[in-house]
Amino acid sequence: MLSAQEELLLETKPIDSIYKEDQFYFGITYNLIGKKPSSMSQSGFSGGFHFGYTKDMPINKRRNKAIGIGLGLSLNSFNQNIQIAEDSSGNQSFQLINQDEITFTKNKFSTYIVELPIEYRWRTSTPENYKFWRIYTGFKIGYVFASNSKFEGTPENVKIKTIDAVNNLQYGLTFGAGYNTWNFYLYYALNPIFNDSAKIGDTVIEANAIKVGSMFYIL
Repeated sequence: MLSAQEELLLETKPIDSIYKEDQFYFGITYNLIGKKPSSMSQSGFSGGFHFGYTKDMPINKRRNKAIGIGLGLSLNSFNQNIQIAEDSSGNQSFQLINQDEITFTKNKFSTYIVELPIEYRWRTSTPENYKFWRIYTGFKIGYVFASNSKFEGTPENVKIKTIDAVNNLQYGLTFGAGYNTWNFYLYYALNPIFNDSAKIGDTVIEANAIKVGSMFYIL
């Protein structure tokens, strides 16, 4: 049982009235390909892992509205039916896999991105409440520092360490909403995954990335 003096200390404990929601975040997404050519399709699970840190800057007296600026890493894979090939001179090409002639167990490309998320943050938090509802909307800009593709099938396996046609600059809109640690997350890219040199025949691959999943926030 607490003594009277201990109870008094608890009752008079100062409240942090200038609190901030600086947070580490970790996300898992299912990666979709939007605006893809009619011949392009996805198969299997295409996953993304995202983690980083966001600095919170409240913009009103109640401190339930803020601007968040962060820094993080994003690892993404896309399983689909367009094979990236490379000839002996290092020239890369994109071709639709004819499944009547070619069998394969894996065909994917991956990107590794350093990201800068910028968010407008609304929440129901108070100085005494650490479990609250939130809605975060914003913009994310990223730089692809590495990429690769992997094909496993006939007539032989093909691995490419760097995809020349990847757009190094990636950017898009973000939306997150939820309660406490668990939150829904959506990213919609505003520019294509590849530049204009990525073509199937004469058709430029204008596909963009759409990421849907969960984001977890830890103070």
